[in-house]
Amino acid sequence: MDTKNTKLLIVDDDPRLRELLQRYLGEQGFQVSACEDGVAMQRHLAEAVVDLIILDLMLPGDDGLTLARWIRARQDTPIIMLSARGEDVDRIVGLEVGADDYLPKPFNPRELLARIRAVLRRRQPGEGAEAMQPPSKLLEFGEFQLNLSTLTLTRDGNRISLTSGELALLEVFVEHPNQILSRDRLVDLLKGYDRSPFDRSIDVRITRLRRKIETDPKVPEFIRTVWGKGYLFTPQGEAFRG
Repeated sequence: MDTKNTKLLIVDDDPRLRELLQRYLGEQGFQVSACEDGVAMQRHLAEAVVDLIILDLMLPGDDGLTLARWIRARQDTPIIMLSARGEDVDRIVGLEVGADDYLPKPFNPRELLARIRAVLRRRQPGEGAEAMQPPSKLLEFGEFQLNLSTLTLTRDGNRISLTSGELALLEVFVEHPNQILSRDRLVDLLKGYDRSPFDRSIDVRITRLRRKIETDPKVPEFIRTVWGKGYLFTPQGEAFRG
């Protein structure tokens, strides 16, 4: 992965961690900026475009969840959240507000680097991706079009904002229509996804996807729950009522 033009923004109130990550990620070829709080982050984003944000959960002033909501209301830049607490509920809430990944503190910088690369791979086609598929490979369902070359979802020509994790999950569903996929099978099919089989973040992403593609998320037409077995994607869009 070519990182020399990839811009990262670190938002953390720990100056030692900011310095460590700036130095380490800079040595990996990234262009790295850092902010100590939400005010500085908002000022930075008003003046510059970044490719990924590393956002601490516990910050002075607005916390990471509030800032993640603020970011998602304005752009779909990938977000990796950091938290010293590391509880499952924090990770789930972070994903619910639109984070692409979540890493508990303390962590090895190499693990953060692996997460960054995985999120960026899901967001952008790899160097050989265009050679492996037609220039404009479209997967369609209902009134939606998923372009695998540009990794965008549109409906009647209007783009729908999805996180990289949501896009990757939707791609798996569209490529496996009318098949019941268990949570474990979904984890296996998601490239660059490394989680415990008991991780509930798949369910969180499905909930977010339903909010964006279903007319009524409580009566889904595309992504159905098959209780005790998993999820079933039906591209014809017939509501499940049985």
